[in-house]
Amino acid sequence: MDEEQARRIGERLRSARRQRGMSLRNLAGLAGVSVGYLSMVENGQRLLDRSSHITAFAEALQIAPSELTGQPFAPADPHASAAHEAIPALRLTLMGITMATPPDRRPPRVPAAVLAERVEKANRLYHAAEYGTLAAGLPVLLSDLHAAAEAAVGAARQPLLKLLADAYHPACTLLLKNLGYTDLAFIAVTRASEAIAELDDPVYSALSGFFHTHVLMSAGSPTQALAQATAAANTLEAHLTSPAAHALLGELHLISATSLTQDRQRPGKARAAEVRGHLAEAANLAGRTGETRAWHLNFGPTNVGIHQVSLNTDLGLHGEAVTAGGGVHPEALEHAPGRQAAFHADLGRSLSHLRGREADAVAALLTAEQIAPQRIHANAPVRNTVEFLTDRQLPAHTARNLRGLAHRIGLPL
Repeated sequence: MDEEQARRIGERLRSARRQRGMSLRNLAGLAGVSVGYLSMVENGQRLLDRSSHITAFAEALQIAPSELTGQPFAPADPHASAAHEAIPALRLTLMGITMATPPDRRPPRVPAAVLAERVEKANRLYHAAEYGTLAAGLPVLLSDLHAAAEAAVGAARQPLLKLLADAYHPACTLLLKNLGYTDLAFIAVTRASEAIAELDDPVYSALSGFFHTHVLMSAGSPTQALAQATAAANTLEAHLTSPAAHALLGELHLISATSLTQDRQRPGKARAAEVRGHLAEAANLAGRTGETRAWHLNFGPTNVGIHQVSLNTDLGLHGEAVTAGGGVHPEALEHAPGRQAAFHADLGRSLSHLRGREADAVAALLTAEQIAPQRIHANAPVRNTVEFLTDRQLPAHTARNLRGLAHRIGLPL
């Protein structure tokens, strides 16, 4: 055993534990080791050389493994890995099934209500940012829905086509967008539009336009995204026959505002004015609808408030974003941890640009990660903010927390 190495690692572990205010027993319990083993490591009598133990201690202490080993250590996120491992099967499903070429399988022998429950569960998993579980289950769900729709005749076919659209959006389209598979997200939204075309329903057509807007933004074309959202809103405004339609129009105003923040070709002041105009329209609609879950989304006053933070952040109006955040209570969306995490992440992004608020920024980013780690670990703006903060002068405990977060999202340390 390298006694000097064991001593140094033990000292680092003891120091980190004490700074966290943990007892030997507490840390041993969280890491799944015995108190005796932990004591021996801290006293330099055992070398901490098993990656599983290093990771367990680092996770319990919320620090980077390199804080213990003094060396770079490859991050391991089993949940994110599970999501990416499930993509090949989902890719084959998306490529192989269309309304014209349904799956070569028998329809499931269950009533449509059971399929509806499965679609609802898939969308709950998306909003909970449980990407690995969702991605693994989508191929079978989509195949079952296509088979059931193909077998249905007459009036029984319409509800199944709507379930197909509900499964493709947002569970599939936004999942793939957030994981960085923009091309597959486009295929998913195209598959949904095939089912919607048969419905011949202008509200569902507007819904398809809303999700196409998301994909176009992800592909880096805010001008096309805004045009798509505008066309969808124009279609929908002639068919505002239900609260769900009003909620969808509100979502279209929010996505239009988001598209504008990304359009660097527009003059800054004009862009900000247009963004505020769409926000005002969305706020008016939210006042009418209240909190909703129409279309498996989260339109309402809370989501409009969350967008006020994100839109001001993307416009570089960081003080306004932080001020707006003070009036938002994201926990109201208890069924949508992903949206709660997005709020804290965007708040952290803006705080990072305000002098003297760096520690608050790190705290906000850590809160976002705690709520929905898979969503935050896959978020490019968060990654950029963490990278930006690592170059700032921070209090020792804040810097340690930041290094832990940097490790978990895969930034080299």
